[in-house]
Amino acid sequence: MKRFSLSPLSIALAAAVVTPALADERNPHLETVAVIGDTETISSLPGSAHLIDAADLERFEFVDINRMVREVPGLYLLEEDGYGLRPNLGIRGSGSGRSGKISLMEDGVLIAPAPYAAPSAYYFPTAGRLNTVEVLKGPATLQYGPFTVGGAVNMLSTPIPGDAAGMVQLEAGEYGESRLHSYYGASTDTTGWLLETHRQYADGFREIDRADSADIAKEDYLLKGRLRSAADASYQQQLDIKVQYSEEESGMSYLGLTDADFKKDPNRRYGISALDEMQNRHSGVQLNHSIALSDSFSLHTQAYYNKFKRDWFKTSLGGLIDLANGGDAEAQAQLDGELDTEFGIKHNNRKYESRGLQVSANWQLQTGGLDHDLTLGLRRHSDEVDRFQPTENFRQTNGELVFQNVGVLSSSNNRVEEASATSFFAYDEIQLADKLTLTAVLRYEDIETEQQRYNDPERNEKGSSKSNQVDEWLPGLGLVYGLNDQWSLLAGVHRGFAPPGAGADDGQGPELSTNYEWGARFNNGSLRGEVIAFFSDYENAIQNCSVAVRCDNGAESGTFQLGEAEIKGLEASIGNHWVLANGWAIPLRASYTYTDAEITKDSDTYIFNNGESGIAAGDNLAHLPENVFALSAGLDSGAAWRVNLTAAYQDEMCVSNECNRGGTDRFAYTESLWVLDAAAHYDFSEDLTAYLKVDNLFDEQAIVNRGPDGARANRPRTATLGTKFVF
Repeated sequence: MKRFSLSPLSIALAAAVVTPALADERNPHLETVAVIGDTETISSLPGSAHLIDAADLERFEFVDINRMVREVPGLYLLEEDGYGLRPNLGIRGSGSGRSGKISLMEDGVLIAPAPYAAPSAYYFPTAGRLNTVEVLKGPATLQYGPFTVGGAVNMLSTPIPGDAAGMVQLEAGEYGESRLHSYYGASTDTTGWLLETHRQYADGFREIDRADSADIAKEDYLLKGRLRSAADASYQQQLDIKVQYSEEESGMSYLGLTDADFKKDPNRRYGISALDEMQNRHSGVQLNHSIALSDSFSLHTQAYYNKFKRDWFKTSLGGLIDLANGGDAEAQAQLDGELDTEFGIKHNNRKYESRGLQVSANWQLQTGGLDHDLTLGLRRHSDEVDRFQPTENFRQTNGELVFQNVGVLSSSNNRVEEASATSFFAYDEIQLADKLTLTAVLRYEDIETEQQRYNDPERNEKGSSKSNQVDEWLPGLGLVYGLNDQWSLLAGVHRGFAPPGAGADDGQGPELSTNYEWGARFNNGSLRGEVIAFFSDYENAIQNCSVAVRCDNGAESGTFQLGEAEIKGLEASIGNHWVLANGWAIPLRASYTYTDAEITKDSDTYIFNNGESGIAAGDNLAHLPENVFALSAGLDSGAAWRVNLTAAYQDEMCVSNECNRGGTDRFAYTESLWVLDAAAHYDFSEDLTAYLKVDNLFDEQAIVNRGPDGARANRPRTATLGTKFVF
């Protein structure tokens, strides 16, 4: 595989990467990067929130974001490559395709390549270097946006240490997997810095006919720096800078398997996809400044710039898969390499840029005898995606792939899409009584989008164009009532919003919903739990179309109107930490999500060729499991060793919107799956730890996805040995 070379600029970025740290110990008002902060904050939020901190992540040493977050209730996963390189996350039925319906952030700023113009998140932060993951739902999500129909996921990078400290972590495992994660940093009273790298390699678990396995090489570099005022300064200030650079080469394909071939070997890949490969680079700069003008008033400013370039050279042969599933012998022979055929491999070549400035002010005040914790925020953001996607034509001859020519570039593959957005929010937490807190929040989004297509490769001749504008006020209210020191009740309602993207036609509106939730929390120190019911009433549900997750009408770009819909469900979680008389500890956690969703009114924006309505009342929502369950347990000796197990279950899912219409087409469903992971740690000293982890301990594999083209499996059993040295 051809490797990326590091340019002098990328080396400079890697040597200068700076990530904002957690709250300043001298003044917590200077903290800017977290959306939750700590577990105690959760008890006051008017909605569901979950925090996966560094200690949680260390239990299993996961490098796959899917495995990291699957214990969070209300969050759904759609696996694709087995490594979590481009995860598909959804919250409360919002849709999981490329995580395009949730607000993805790293250190408090939007991190999807173009969250307004092209929200599909083909870039995702390297999960193995993350320090904390925060998942926020309910009215509080209106602070972040633009996606408020489901929730927000904020990922925190490694903080600058308070004293000189570092870590080196090494792993080696099956399927040629290896990993290096290392950082070192230091602080003084007024300065701080951190340098970090994460490198991940694997041969891959899918074996390609007449070729090698699908290998992975991903490297990530991060440098942080900080300046802050002296302890006796009149105004406490802090300036953080973060610079990040990553690159990836992976032999990932969109081509899966027929069901018959999947049953024989779920880890096979057809040789006709042997040339498929993703190459990408991501770089970003983030500046954070905070100043505490008094004990009750602070001002925060964040500026950011992200650039992402990718070329996913891949074939799309879903039609062959469908024919072979239907018994077509010639289609099967083409997939097996036994029959000559001609096909195209497209350079899904795109350049993304996003930039923004957001300012917020926090003011703690009293009015009319009521305590207010008021936050006001303003963000100006712009992003764009440039698609130049030619197709190379090949011929499969005696199982070999022979280049023929470069195809004619269509205007749909030669276009630029842009978006600019201004957003504002006001978030006021009002203490109405000792045990009653009211949260009032209001958000405003004003978005302009443009799409320009070109009829020639040189872009001298403009083709069709589109433009659109949407603006929306999004209110929310939440209540938290403390029954006693252990029990609290919560209820909330807020306006859900998702922009339609730059492929929308003039006048096309955003996705809108009214979201309700109510429930109870319990916390006595060692035992924590919550039960929350949710209901979302969509007056205009939309789906973002892509090759990865095609819309029900077959569209691979733009948006598809689903009409009115209702989503309701229940989230429950419980966790306890027992300490035995001999000093041993037994942690136990469980979470469960039940979801019921359907279209409630026929869509009038799309009609099939046969005259039947494309989406009808009673239709289901795609890729939405009814039941999701996770359980983890451990045994900690309190001394040198500890063992942890985690089991996760997800129901089968319908891959289209039509499973409620009857019929027993098995190709319209994924398969349900239980997966058990295990990890054992042994501490040789306070500084040196060794561990063994086994993902998918019982080697259970099932069809977890049927997209983009054909059945694909979850990761098989994979054992990995690792060691971690902290200094």
